[in-house]
Amino acid sequence: MVLSVGCGAMETPLPTPTLGLVTATLTLPATAPTLAPPLSPTPVPTLPPVEGITTSQLNVRAEPSTGGASLGMLSPFSKVQIVAKDVGGNWLQILYEQGPQGKGWITAAYVQVAAGAEIPSLGGGTGPGSGPSGVVIQQVNIRSGPGTDFNPLGTLNPQDVVKLTGKNSGGAWLQIEFTGGPDGKGWVTAAYVQTSAAADLPIVSEVGQVVSTGTPTGIPPTMTPTLLAAFQDGDSADAPAVNVIFSPFGSSALQYTSEVSSPQGDAEDWVQFTPYLAGVLIKITCIGNGGLRADLWQNGEVMPGWVSLACNAGRVVTLTAGQAFLLRLQALNTTGNLESARYTLNISTVR
Repeated sequence: MVLSVGCGAMETPLPTPTLGLVTATLTLPATAPTLAPPLSPTPVPTLPPVEGITTSQLNVRAEPSTGGASLGMLSPFSKVQIVAKDVGGNWLQILYEQGPQGKGWITAAYVQVAAGAEIPSLGGGTGPGSGPSGVVIQQVNIRSGPGTDFNPLGTLNPQDVVKLTGKNSGGAWLQIEFTGGPDGKGWVTAAYVQTSAAADLPIVSEVGQVVSTGTPTGIPPTMTPTLLAAFQDGDSADAPAVNVIFSPFGSSALQYTSEVSSPQGDAEDWVQFTPYLAGVLIKITCIGNGGLRADLWQNGEVMPGWVSLACNAGRVVTLTAGQAFLLRLQALNTTGNLESARYTLNISTVR
């Protein structure tokens, strides 16, 4: 689960000397003339950082991906210095002292910048840095090897940027850099990664050995993702996963991402918050093959008159300022098979 509380110098051509016919024998001087050092190229100016303000609590990550290592957390309304963005514009690189080379990555969707601000794109192709990369287009599991029978290591979400290091012999699986995997690698289904570099990737065996150089391969257009049961995080009404007290001098918004599933896995999550104003916006977005219902609780029971909130819906409610409220997010199941919903809950103060 994830809690998230933008000249070259003009050269003047040298005049072309007039060549004449030389008939005399030239005598070279005993000491060769000293040649002037070549002109250094004009340095390319770098743009100053662009100031931004976070609109929610955000993880700072080592890579532009939810699978990247978390370096720390930023509170809502934190000022950040933005130095670059990924090519897709979904992630922003910021100055962050605790990160590699003093930088880190945050989700662009929850950062406000001035209109017309020029933020340079970092890297070529489909991702930042050197080497082949790709962009995740649908939630996908990361596995320890190229197949669904290998152990799951985590998940990637849409718009995550991944660095590609290889593919399996059939081209249906791509090896990526993943700090939580064996030797810092993991495998994902190729159908859910948008890239133009797949043909040139080396072929890697199941044990991580490069067996041949890259050759064009046909990547299947679609594949059915393998569902995983949600991790049991052990939260409850008495011990909620998140407990935030809003205040005019601190947090006035909350973003929380987690997953529920049924009939296996973690079927419900609990989130507690205390508003400082009566108006509160509650909004939920989901992905996955299942749904959920969110109920607002107080004093051990669902609030009178409350109508359950479903995936991809939102509502402004009037509550009593200064009192604690609980949201219970419960997985729905309509088929009896494993159904999972990864959700993002946003709670914000409304003036």
